[in-house]
Amino acid sequence: MKITPSQSARLEFLARVTEKACQHLHDTDDRLFGDLFTVERAQKIEADPILAERLDAFVSRFGRLQDMIGDKLLPALLNAMAEKTGPAIDNLDKAEKLGLIESADVWMEMRRLRNQMVHEYIEDLAVLASALRSGHAFVPALVAAAKRCAAETQRLLSAMAVTPPSKA
Repeated sequence: MKITPSQSARLEFLARVTEKACQHLHDTDDRLFGDLFTVERAQKIEADPILAERLDAFVSRFGRLQDMIGDKLLPALLNAMAEKTGPAIDNLDKAEKLGLIESADVWMEMRRLRNQMVHEYIEDLAVLASALRSGHAFVPALVAAAKRCAAETQRLLSAMAVTPPSKA
């Protein structure tokens, strides 16, 4: 298996950004979920700009990390591994078989949750509180998937760096 220098640089960049995104999500998760996120706490969002910013940061960082992995790092990594890429669900199934993500079904559940947090929270604070608690519960799985993909990227790039060129 051989990847081009531009593929290698792209993978290195995506792995680096993914690792930073994990840290940012962890930081925001810790600040937002120091206390249980309840409907009563959600009612304070309009009067508490710090809480509102933490909520927006959590939703944004959760979605951004999921997008970074699912839409960018995972397809690039699969491609570098000489795996055929296709629609997101097919890529997720391959990633599950390769042990890069826990479960394609869990990933799709996280995706639905992300969409719920982004689009429905303003109208129903009970939905918001429930979705945020679910998002908080998914953070370890999302970060673990990110770390597995980043580690596999590093393993692949290291293997490429030490592989002697083939004789033609």
